[in-house]
Formats: sequence, structure tokens, C-alpha cells
Amino acid sequence: MASTSARKNEGLGRRDVIKRSAALGLITVPTMSFLSACASSDSSDDDTVKKGKTSAKNPLGVNDTAGLDVVIFNGGFGEQYAIDAEKEYTKAFPKAKVKHTATQKIQSQLQPRFNGGTPPDLIDNSGAEQMDMGVLVGKKQLLDLTPLMDAPSFDDPSKKVRDTLRPGVLEMGQFDGDPVWIMYYAYTVYGVWYSQTALEGLDAQYPETWDDMLALCAKAKKKGIAGWTYAGKYPYYLPFSLYPFIAKIGGREVLDKIDNLEPNAWKDPAVKAAFEAYYELQQKGYILKGTAGLTHIQSQTEWTKGRALFLPNGSWVENEAAPTTPKDFKMMVAAPSGLDSSDKLPFGTLWASGGEPFIIPAKAKNPEGGMEQLRIMLSEASSKNFTKQVKSLSAYNGGTDGLTLSTAMQSGVDALKKAGDNVVNPRMQDWYVKLQKEQIGAGLGEMMAGRLTPAEAIKKIQAYADAAAKDQSIKHYKHQ
Repeated sequence: MASTSARKNEGLGRRDVIKRSAALGLITVPTMSFLSACASSDSSDDDTVKKGKTSAKNPLGVNDTAGLDVVIFNGGFGEQYAIDAEKEYTKAFPKAKVKHTATQKIQSQLQPRFNGGTPPDLIDNSGAEQMDMGVLVGKKQLLDLTPLMDAPSFDDPSKKVRDTLRPGVLEMGQFDGDPVWIMYYAYTVYGVWYSQTALEGLDAQYPETWDDMLALCAKAKKKGIAGWTYAGKYPYYLPFSLYPFIAKIGGREVLDKIDNLEPNAWKDPAVKAAFEAYYELQQKGYILKGTAGLTHIQSQTEWTKGRALFLPNGSWVENEAAPTTPKDFKMMVAAPSGLDSSDKLPFGTLWASGGEPFIIPAKAKNPEGGMEQLRIMLSEASSKNFTKQVKSLSAYNGGTDGLTLSTAMQSGVDALKKAGDNVVNPRMQDWYVKLQKEQIGAGLGEMMAGRLTPAEAIKKIQAYADAAAKDQSIKHYKHQ
């Protein structure tokens, strides 16, 4: 996705530890006319509601009679957690009316409103039609959330909101230094998902090396079970396990070079080794037949039915796949298997990140209200409610005390503990959405379907990356 900004190679600020949440479904890329209209709207600030009086109970100065307009992506996490938090907003400001809209078509429904200069006050910008965050930031279409980050936290006024967040969440919302443009609410663990029950049925443990992975897939194949499946129609799910696999083999600097669009980054030996390993799954028949034509929901369903052992995905999968998951499934997640003893990082190297990005448009009528709603959502009570409802951690650093965690959630917590400092944060999906989802994903999909060799896939993806690096209409970002 292109921005009309000609600036390039602008610094990101601090190195991120974590990454954005994954979108569910095929991306629909907003058109340039949409972006141009966003940037050139003649709407004035006259529509902005008058700021209220600040106080200990109202640190952001919310106008207590102004309406609040919230749009939530109704995907894997549903909408009830947001509705519940909005009820708390109404309790605090009983004269304020909250308008709640849930949709899976974020871009389609919001394009006319951005074009007209009348966007909502708070948006859960996720899903198939997610708006390109890098472009929105580059176009100055988002409100800087630093006042929220510096506000007293909901539960403890002696702590700022920023001090209650899980490591790396704040940095994920930064693109050009200190301003915070995005608040990632969920905390997602990406990796290789599996059923402990299925492994026990094969008298097997999760494989920590690639030789062990191949041996287990061969054993499963003899029992009529595929080793892997994935969202073949949306192959950008593959990097959820492939990227940390590359980092484990060659070090996190390999992913940084890829993010930075450096020449020949995709030709790194670690990338070649990882591609060849995944290609071997395809060549040996360890991929579920028909996977190339499956959506994310269909691949998850095949997996929960026991037709494949492993699925690259994020921790929203537990809630999203709940309708087809057997009670005795024992859903788990693990870091990618390593290649061999020469890997630069230890087993346990993981991709985990903030997900479910919330934004406040720069031209929102009630920006203080939008920030206050996020402050409420980042309370312990709202965080616990979110975790109980959708079986996912939130960005709030805590909120699990006293809760009985599912096997999936507990395995995610355990995986994070095992990873320690070895948590990687690829930024490709934040910085270059089209490149990641449409081009890199397509190359990986063709390789996993057997239509490209690893060498051919690398050549094709490198060409896409080179083109993006040379495209002066794209705003470029860089790790520092």
C-alpha cells in the first residue's frame, strides 16, 4: 500500500519486542482515492466537542455530555468485551450517549466517514479490511495517544497508563520516535498450535528440532493424519511460525534486515534454510491435501477435527475455533522447532505481540472520550473480563490472577516465560501491508503449494521487496 509521502528510511525509535495482531481474512487494500480524500478533507475542527474539566476522576478532561462513537471489529474476539467496557464509560458519564457499531468491514464502512471528515471517536482497526496503519500514520490521520499514556491508570493513580502495559506494547504503537499512534489491546502469542491429545495419541512430544518434526509428521502420515495445515487462501499466516524460525536459525538481525528492505535480505542463509525446511513438508506429503484452497476458518476446522497436527496461527484461534473444538482437544501453542544445533537462538524463540489495534482519528469529534474508553479498557477489571470472554491476554500487564486458564492460554503464558528475552517482533505487517500480505504471502503460498522451489520463491519475494524499497511513494521505516 502506497503513501504519497516521499520521505524514506525514517527511524522507528526503540527496538520493538513485540508485533501487531494478525488480521483475519483476506486484506482489501484501501484505494489511493480514499487516502487522498482522508488527507485533503476540508472538515474543520469546529465539530470537535468542547473539552471538559479535568479532575482526579476525569484526568483526560472528557466532556461529560458529549456522545462517544465507537466502531469495533467483530472478528475472533467478538464485540461483547467492548460493550462491557462502554457500560463502564456510561456509568462514569451518564449524560453521554455511546454509539456502538460492530462490523467486519472496517475500511468499507469507514471510508465515506473519513472522506467526509466525520470519522468515529475510537476504532478497532482490525480484520480483513483493516486500514493500513503505516499509511494512516504517514498521512497524519491519527491522534497522538501520548496524553493517554501519561494519564493516571484507571486502578492506581500513582501509575501512568504506560507503566501498566506489557513489555513492547507501547513501542509497537510508535512509528517515528516518541508519539504513540496505536494502542494494541490484545496480547497475541504466535507460533505452532497443536492438540496435546493428538500428540499423546501418537505417543509423541512436541518436536524441538526439524529432524524430530519430520519424523513425527512421517509417523502421523502412517496413521492417516497430516502433519500440517494452514490458511492456504491467506498464506500470510505462514510467517506466524516461519519468521521466528528464521530468527532462531540466523538471529533476530535477519528479520530486521527484511523489515528494513535491505538489499538481498531475503537471500540470507537463514531464510534459505527455513524455506527449504518448510518446502520439505510439502515435498514429503506432510501438508493436508487441499490446504492451498482453505480459508483460515476451514483450516482451523480441519485441524480441530484431528486431520492435521500443526497449525501456524495466533492466540485468537482458541476463541475463533471454539465452535468446532472438542472438549478433550487440549489446545496448546509452542515456539517453532529449531533447525539444528547451529541455530543462533535457543529453542523457545517466539513471536509474541500486541494485537487488535485501536486508533483515534485525528479528526474525531470526541478524542478525549476515545482515550478515556481505552483507559477504562486498560483497567484490571476490563482486562480480566476480556481474558475470560475471549481466552486471550490483554495489553494490561496482569489481569490473570484468580482466573482459571485454559490449556491454550496457559501454554501461551508458559511459552512467553520460556522465551524470556528471545521474543521477536517482525514489523513488516505494520510498515508494508501490501508487501507482506499480498506479495510475500503469495510467494510463500506458491512455494507451499509446490508451484515454486525455495530458490524461486526467494527470488520472487526479494524482487517484491526491492520494488518496495525503490518506490518513492511509500513511506519507509527502519529499525534503529
